[in-house]
Amino acid sequence: MNDGQNIPVLEVSGLSVSFQMYDKILEQKELQVISELDIKVYAGEILAIAGSSGSGKSLLVSAILGILPENARVSGKIRYNGHMLTPELQRQLRGTEIALVPQSVDFLDPLMKAGVQADGHRKPYPSQKRRALFRRFGLPEETEKRYPFQLSGGMARRVLVSTALITDAQLIIADEPTPGMSLEQALEALRMFREMADDGKAVVLITHDIDLAFAFADRIAVFYAGTTVETASARDFQAGPDALRHPYSKALWRALPQNGFEPIDGTQPYAGSLPRGCLFAPRCSRSTPKCVQEVPSMRTLRSGEVRCFYAE
Repeated sequence: MNDGQNIPVLEVSGLSVSFQMYDKILEQKELQVISELDIKVYAGEILAIAGSSGSGKSLLVSAILGILPENARVSGKIRYNGHMLTPELQRQLRGTEIALVPQSVDFLDPLMKAGVQADGHRKPYPSQKRRALFRRFGLPEETEKRYPFQLSGGMARRVLVSTALITDAQLIIADEPTPGMSLEQALEALRMFREMADDGKAVVLITHDIDLAFAFADRIAVFYAGTTVETASARDFQAGPDALRHPYSKALWRALPQNGFEPIDGTQPYAGSLPRGCLFAPRCSRSTPKCVQEVPSMRTLRSGEVRCFYAE
């Protein structure tokens, strides 16, 4: 479906997601959870998405796949290889051209053996490719004959990752794929995602382990309170705060243990209590009246993108 080398495999622009809710007196209201969210990921690269819990990372995945609940209201554009992702196209691509590594191991079928699930009913069974993946993950041979409840959390996580790695998908979305794994197992999983990107696939890696992401990703997108505040190369994050653009990205870097574990005042606002203007303004030391009143748009700066009036 790709019509040109410069067309992103996945492009999300101006995405907003809200939910129709009822309050305690049964009055209907709209709860905005994602606003003006933007990302692009190209063939041959890993885009890592970083941000604290509640920043909209997993909701983005549901919007891309078309699996949001019925009370969700979505605006903005999501394109796959230049084509608008309509509900019909989402159904066609899920599990074929777009593969998901979900966040929860509960996505494994409790009534189906691990080997069958990882193979995805492909013929012939057992798949030699899947067996090779299990070996790389350090999973014993008998794992394929076990049900999910017979696996440890880390083993179940590795089986779940294998279900996506074994596909021929062109876009792989990994939503927190490494919790429960040892460091070596997590590194092996990321090495395999890197191999897939090097083979021309596009990989979206959602992770709290941003230290690991720096080593494997090409670019990092930083989310805050349901919007994208910066997209930068992994090299910029490795270089330090002076190479970054947005005040929150700089704060995120300084909050890492090896960089001083330095917190900032305040908390991320959540849906239902979002401030007017820049969402980061209440915590930003450089905030001005303009930041409080107006919403900054995403702009290009130093080979990256940033949502800030004053970033330099």
